[in-house]
Amino acid sequence: MTAYLALTLTKSSLWHRRRILLLVTLTLTLSVSLLLGIQYVRSEIRQSFTNTISNTDLIIGARSGQLNLLLYSVFHIGDATNNLSWQSYQTLKDDQRLSWLIPISLGDSYNGHRVVATTSAMFEHFRYGRSQPLTLQRGQWFNDLFEVVLGADVARAFNHSVGDQLIMGHGGGRISFARHDSTPFTVAGVLDATGTPVDQAVYISLDSMEAMHVGWESGVGIPGRTLTLEQAKQRNFTPSNITAAFAGVERKVLTFRIQRDINTYGEEPLTAILPGVALSELWRLLGQFEKALLGITGFVVVVCLISLATVLLTLQAQRSAEIAILRATGASAGLIASLYLLESLAIALLACVLALALGAAGIAAVSPWLQANYGVLLTLRPLNPDEWILLAAVPVAALVIGLMPALSAWRRGRRPGWQVLDDV
Repeated sequence: MTAYLALTLTKSSLWHRRRILLLVTLTLTLSVSLLLGIQYVRSEIRQSFTNTISNTDLIIGARSGQLNLLLYSVFHIGDATNNLSWQSYQTLKDDQRLSWLIPISLGDSYNGHRVVATTSAMFEHFRYGRSQPLTLQRGQWFNDLFEVVLGADVARAFNHSVGDQLIMGHGGGRISFARHDSTPFTVAGVLDATGTPVDQAVYISLDSMEAMHVGWESGVGIPGRTLTLEQAKQRNFTPSNITAAFAGVERKVLTFRIQRDINTYGEEPLTAILPGVALSELWRLLGQFEKALLGITGFVVVVCLISLATVLLTLQAQRSAEIAILRATGASAGLIASLYLLESLAIALLACVLALALGAAGIAAVSPWLQANYGVLLTLRPLNPDEWILLAAVPVAALVIGLMPALSAWRRGRRPGWQVLDDV
């Protein structure tokens, strides 16, 4: 009976002060949404980083730091310091300890999206997520000299389909002032969305990369020396070098030995990195920033809870008559104190529910933009244990904060009734 009375009185009290408490609830809702949103995005981005590449044992390129090699080969960020010679690639290809090798060559772009020259090995062996292979949404993998396969985001952004013709830009920048107009490409296929940088790239053959650069010097096509489509198809092209290569090891126990052999290769300076180790280092560097951001957001939530306590204490001065009437009708000091605790808890729980709804709507709205611009796929999912702990901490903190006005009300409620009435 006492619990029912406390709930009824709490409901009436909240409704009576709904305007000021609505503002407090809104502030707390926004802060909790921010806290959960940062933790959620942090978890999803980390998962997205982890899912970018899988089942690839080594990434091989010219001598450089492992983060630089990872960024330009996998995430298409930045440029290679040097290239890997075709002769060294052939030596690696003949190594019986490697079960497969995917060459990639970078350098050009299509409307700001990286052009990746490779072979059919990319489609056959590249894996992402939980060992998921690349699949085609429509069309087929390129098998002609000037055919191109588009990542899902590229096709969606420019509304391309199979059979469309594209002109590649020279150089890897977002804006290219030199274009390979004499060698247009035809879209052969469009890949399914992966939620990785694969969606942001376009794929051509190594031969076509060489063909469209014949007659180019210092970033400019020399008139009369570039090739037309017909001329290019009558010639054979062998790359002089590539940018990097993804490798799969036949026996995983030999991975470190192969890595050491490549790093000490005598013909030219090379670097072989373990993708998982490089991704961990990259996340460790990025993790410092997101942890600091999470801490700042947690501080914002604490400030909002303190403001809740301030509001309750301020309202307490206006509730002297209410407390006197409750005491006169037989309400105990504990019941009066519990009203403040229940009000704090109710406001916190309402803010948490609203924050969940607001967060879900925000993720649904922002996810397409993040995927289109940054290749990060956010999906609605149940909260993980860490996120539940953060969410549960809010009503617990609200109860702790509510102890201040509750204790004050309890002390006042224990006064003799005539003293309480004197305060009115």
